[in-house]
Amino acid sequence: MFQGMRYVYEVYKEMSFSKAARNLFISQPSLSAAVKKEEAQIGFPIFDRSSNPIQLTDLGKDYIRSIEIIMDVENGFQNYINDMRELKSGSLSIGGTNLFTSYVLPPLISRFNEQYPQVHLNLMEATTAELTERLFSGSLDLLIDNRSMDSSVYNKRSFCEEHLLLTVPARFAVNETMKNYALTATDIREERHLNSRIPPVSLEHFQNESFLLLKGGNDTRERADRIFHNAHFLPKVRLELDQQITAYNLSRQGMGISFSSDTLIRHVPDEEHLVYYKLNHQDAFREVNFYYKRSRYMPKVVSTFLDMI
Repeated sequence: MFQGMRYVYEVYKEMSFSKAARNLFISQPSLSAAVKKEEAQIGFPIFDRSSNPIQLTDLGKDYIRSIEIIMDVENGFQNYINDMRELKSGSLSIGGTNLFTSYVLPPLISRFNEQYPQVHLNLMEATTAELTERLFSGSLDLLIDNRSMDSSVYNKRSFCEEHLLLTVPARFAVNETMKNYALTATDIREERHLNSRIPPVSLEHFQNESFLLLKGGNDTRERADRIFHNAHFLPKVRLELDQQITAYNLSRQGMGISFSSDTLIRHVPDEEHLVYYKLNHQDAFREVNFYYKRSRYMPKVVSTFLDMI
């Protein structure tokens, strides 16, 4: 990519000239001069410097979209060259939320690295929204997520099925009346919750308890809201959180009931302070997939990783 464009894009990513200059190992005045030169060449300002932090102008947004198209072409060609070298070089960037980067991806990446040590691996942890933006722009090759994504833009490779369970502090009195439905972490690891003979719980039994829910826009929260709607009550929300693991840990401390995936429960240590319940609702089931952009050339390193998993 042309140097001026690279400088502009780095400022866009950081929305800060000082941070971008540090990343590029140049002085801030030099970076500012380079960006102004690029703006002079195209004839309009790319950044609105009157705001804090700086923002893109309307025409600047179009300029960035054009850069991302150029990046896609450039990355596609470089990946094609790397494929000719039979995985003796190249890179692979994978993104996921905290749950996936902490528990699911590490053994997969480690196994891949053992087989292809020459490939540079990059693991990015962020929110689904941020990761989707990076996948679209081409700075990510793969995104692992449990949210359904636009099939006209992204292809997917199925990784596993996932089930949401009600995670209840063991000290809550309601558990005394629900013993026939209660499950342990060992039960989840042994997949007893998938047995049709294990009865699901009716959520109405917990309507007087406090809940720990994820913030709006998260797939787990959206599913929880639909499950509550089906149970015909509004929950008493004690806290709204960003990460599923945070809600889980607060449930461990007895602060409230949360929704936890069996993916999470399988990977954390046994927890005697929690009781789990199976839910009878279609939104308690979802798929975990690896997503990649349809319009991008798929490098051999990406297809090899997907075949490995």
